[in-house]
Amino acid sequence: MNKAELIVALDVPSAEALEARLQELPDFIEWYKVGLELFCAEGPSALEPLKTRGKKIFLDLKLHDIPRTVGHAVKTAAAHGVNLMTVHAVGGRAMLEEAAKAAAECTNPPKLVAVTTLTSLNQDDFTDLGIGRTISEQALALGRLAISSGIDGLVTSAHEAKVLREEFPDALLITPGIRMPDGDIGDQKRVATPSFAVEQGATHLVIGRPIMQAADPIAAAIAMIENMNQ
Repeated sequence: MNKAELIVALDVPSAEALEARLQELPDFIEWYKVGLELFCAEGPSALEPLKTRGKKIFLDLKLHDIPRTVGHAVKTAAAHGVNLMTVHAVGGRAMLEEAAKAAAECTNPPKLVAVTTLTSLNQDDFTDLGIGRTISEQALALGRLAISSGIDGLVTSAHEAKVLREEFPDALLITPGIRMPDGDIGDQKRVATPSFAVEQGATHLVIGRPIMQAADPIAAAIAMIENMNQ
């Protein structure tokens, strides 16, 4: 397995904020995540500054709809040059298979990763939702569903990454909720350090606020990468 890669989450509200942030961030960062806030504000034009800079784009819209709609959305996103995008595993087999089929039909197919459980949820939230499985059991069950449906990888907290890596040795494993040991966890409930996530088998670490809101974003990014490499 190749060394894990850093994805910086561009959780900003506008194109102006995006451009300002990109000018502050180090050029050695190859991957950036565009999520709901920025994409809803700017649409596909939010991707242009990244494409101009030759960056890899992780479009994190967590698609969850009827199979036909998701399949069309995958093709539309691929036409905008994204490299990686998310679907929700709870969308079911038919939706996942349609998404995988749509991606395979693209001229430049994006990799698809299925969200298992959001890192903002814990076991108490599962009880509220009426889910009787543990978080690890849910991640494994949804992982099996997604991978068997043709999805390339999974989005999971670092705490479920080890069992998923053992089950799916070749899958992409994207881990959000990454914080340094003394970092503010914000609205996350299941966080981990970069080095722990890598040890558990993550291929990509999504890091937003600890870099984006740092007084020195370059120093923060370097510290994250050094911790990953431990």
